[in-house]
Amino acid sequence: MDENQGEKLQKVIAAHGLTSRRGAEALIRAGKVTVNGQVVTEQGLRVTSRDEIRVNGELLSVKPSLRYILLHKPAGWITSMADEKGRRTVCDLLTDVPERVYPVGRLDYDTSGLLLLTNDGELANRLTHPSHNVEKNYSVLIKGKISNEAIKKLRDGVELSDGQTSPAKVRRLREKEQGSIIEITIHEGRNRQIRRMVDAVGYEVIHLKRIALANLNLTDLPLGKYRDLTDKELALLKQIAGIR
Repeated sequence: MDENQGEKLQKVIAAHGLTSRRGAEALIRAGKVTVNGQVVTEQGLRVTSRDEIRVNGELLSVKPSLRYILLHKPAGWITSMADEKGRRTVCDLLTDVPERVYPVGRLDYDTSGLLLLTNDGELANRLTHPSHNVEKNYSVLIKGKISNEAIKKLRDGVELSDGQTSPAKVRRLREKEQGSIIEITIHEGRNRQIRRMVDAVGYEVIHLKRIALANLNLTDLPLGKYRDLTDKELALLKQIAGIR
């Protein structure tokens, strides 16, 4: 960052993973942000590392340590940083991560696979916003032999309680004794969407695993383990999210 020019205040707040830039602008309008002890309501104020910034009284630094973590989530863990019922959360798997990172989107309790966590609020919000059409790829084990008609319906979009889904990419991979394995790629992020889509065409999901998100995949990452994104992965991910 150029110390002479600084960064826009709302960008600094978003970079801490607290909210999106629009959310940061709303906090500023609401008088929830102070710079050097003074309440700020002006949008676009530039700040440097010499400034003391507080949001709802919490002190921020201008240049946070950004972290981008790829986790191979097991089934049976909550996609949350804390759980009031005392259940295991993905936070418990991050044994050596001092930064306050947050999940980008969610995986259901019973779903395993790729989960991205970061404290880069701008990137997280862009990846989850529907307008960016970020693809999420799943391997799905379905009970029984799925028909061609059902696959066509999944591809075309099915009617759910919260509206019709967008067209999906669907590939039949193979048949097993337990049922059919298909691959589904979507860019929406509705609650339990894949399970609900499969149920809507008359079948039941036995096992669900996210195997890719945008340009990221699990490769040889063991179940329950995590790693930082490579510089190359991060650069391409930001490009996909429209961050220059």
